[in-house]
This record gives sequence, structure tokens and C-alpha cells, in this order.
Amino acid sequence: MKTSQKVTPSKESQILLESLQKAVAQTLEKKRRLGQYAVIWKDGKPAVMGEDEQNSTESST
Repeated sequence: MKTSQKVTPSKESQILLESLQKAVAQTLEKKRRLGQYAVIWKDGKPAVMGEDEQNSTESST
């Protein structure tokens, strides 16, 4: 059985987490504006998202 404890991150860890989240959000927004796809983790599996998604999956099959 797996147990988990809720631990409040330190102030420094929270600042780092927010910085990483902001950087990822900005990168995904840039890719969206450029019409590029991005590979993300969704439902426990990698998933492709974006306008270029169909082109990338069609060319790999």
C-alpha cells in the first residue's frame, strides 16, 4: 500500500515551481502561435497536441 503525506513546499521550492510552470506555459503558447505541435503527458501516456498534430501522426504511420 502506498501512502502519501501532504508536505507544504518551502518558499524557495514554491518560487522554483512557479518559474517552471510559467516557462512551460510560455513555451506552449509560443508553439501554439507558430502552429507547431507539442508532446505532453496526458492520462499516463505521451500525447501530441497542436495544429500540426495530424501531420506529425500521419507521417509516422
